[in-house]
Amino acid sequence: MTAVTAVTARDTASGPVDFGLRLVAWQRLHGRHDLPWQRDRDPYRVWLSEIMLQQTQVSVVRGYFERFVQRFPDVRALAAADLDEVLALWSGLGYYRRARHLHQCARQVVDRHGGSFPRSTDALEALAGIGRSTAAAIAALSFGSRAAILDGNVKRVLRRAWAPRLRGLQATAELRALWTLAEELLPQDGIEAYTQGLMDLGATVCRVRRPACAACPFDADCATRGVDAAPASTPRVRQRARWVLLWAQDADTPRVWLERRGPGGIWPGLWCLPQHADPDAALQQAATLGQLRGREQLTPSCHRLTHVDLELVPLRVRLQPRPCAGERDGGWFATHDALALGLPAPVRRLLHRG
Repeated sequence: MTAVTAVTARDTASGPVDFGLRLVAWQRLHGRHDLPWQRDRDPYRVWLSEIMLQQTQVSVVRGYFERFVQRFPDVRALAAADLDEVLALWSGLGYYRRARHLHQCARQVVDRHGGSFPRSTDALEALAGIGRSTAAAIAALSFGSRAAILDGNVKRVLRRAWAPRLRGLQATAELRALWTLAEELLPQDGIEAYTQGLMDLGATVCRVRRPACAACPFDADCATRGVDAAPASTPRVRQRARWVLLWAQDADTPRVWLERRGPGGIWPGLWCLPQHADPDAALQQAATLGQLRGREQLTPSCHRLTHVDLELVPLRVRLQPRPCAGERDGGWFATHDALALGLPAPVRRLLHRG
């Protein structure tokens, strides 16, 4: 086993000593080693997992990751794919801008770097959807580069372990101090285990609620042992919205009317049932699409987004489509073709019901 030389914080009295050494030892014994993207150090798989794991739990990502690499085994396959197919595989994972950036980044890797991910953090950070911490994670885990990560879990670990050093700092100053600390703590050796260890510690032990302090390698000298939540922040006010979804079906053939949403707002770039403020507005659009043959308002459902509780009220109508009825961003799709598009999860569930 390679010896690990740890770099400790300058003010060792304000946090655990031998941080890197102890973290690497803990990760090798107690960290996660069976995640599907850990089978090798392929930067494509590391990058894909890092993007998917942003604001999403490992338990959710596993299945999506496996389906993605089965369909797109390398970056060239992903770059050559149609965006709608990428969005379709992403459907239900949320934060759909990540999927659009993923597709854009794959094409940049092929066009700018010949299909091989660059090794430097600066070059990685220049790619679509890759920020400073993600670039460092790819460089460290794939290429063994000494680069500091600072995602949400890592911030929490460092805030707790070095609370005295960070106390009283405003948000901007604290962020600078956290980056400085993250860089100071980088070990000279064992960077892959160290980087993975930070991720593992934050995700499985140093949790936001009910941290498992007894299982932490820094239990004896953590400045905030047993704290049950991260430092308080101003809670974001949740919004509420109500959409009437026009579920227009062809009365003669199994087709449905869909429209592509714009690049902003909720579900950017996805195909969706048209949304309206009320049933009357929905019926007015239905009249432009065809002659009404039947209508049925279905039971509303609630779809919880990051900061929005979205009440969806499906209004199913059967139409005799008018010739050339359509809009620039809409069209009639056979049901099986519709389900192959990038659809929001609740719309996909509706169409599966038929």
